[in-house]
Amino acid sequence: MNLIDTFQDLVSRVPELVQPLIVALAGAVPFIEGEGAAVIGIVGGIHPVLAVVAAIVGNFVCVALLVLLGSGARRAVVTRYGTGSPARAGAPGAAGSALESAAAGAEGDRGSARRAKFQRAFERYGVPGVSLLGPLLLPTQFTATMLATAGVGKARILIWQAIAIVGWTTILAVLVGGVVRAAG
Repeated sequence: MNLIDTFQDLVSRVPELVQPLIVALAGAVPFIEGEGAAVIGIVGGIHPVLAVVAAIVGNFVCVALLVLLGSGARRAVVTRYGTGSPARAGAPGAAGSALESAAAGAEGDRGSARRAKFQRAFERYGVPGVSLLGPLLLPTQFTATMLATAGVGKARILIWQAIAIVGWTTILAVLVGGVVRAAG
């Protein structure tokens, strides 16, 4: 049984009051995120608006925690080693060397490929583009953490991630809700 099936099964087995909490928890899981969690809730029988709100909250709370942790870790490293000032928030390419240094500790070809893909997208589209298009490439949790460790301002990341999470979750929920309604 995969993770999505597990969450759908759990939603169907718990009392109605707890179901939105399960959907929010699913929204905090990378690769499920708000979009998948909303679908889990809708298919599980939760009112679509409640499923969307719970999914958005779960996804955003997780992203916010990761941004705060990533930003704090970067600040600690910069302060400790004096490697320079934070990148100018929102300037495409400004965080290139900071991103490379922050990600240098991780190993593996797959991780390197993801970092390179992220770096190219960041240089081309900036924070808004990476946040809005990010779910097509990487989970929002990864994208937001990479932005934070690159030195982009927390508020800027959180605003654009919130817009992306609300947008993608709502779009997918409307599509799935329409399909469920048409099939029922």
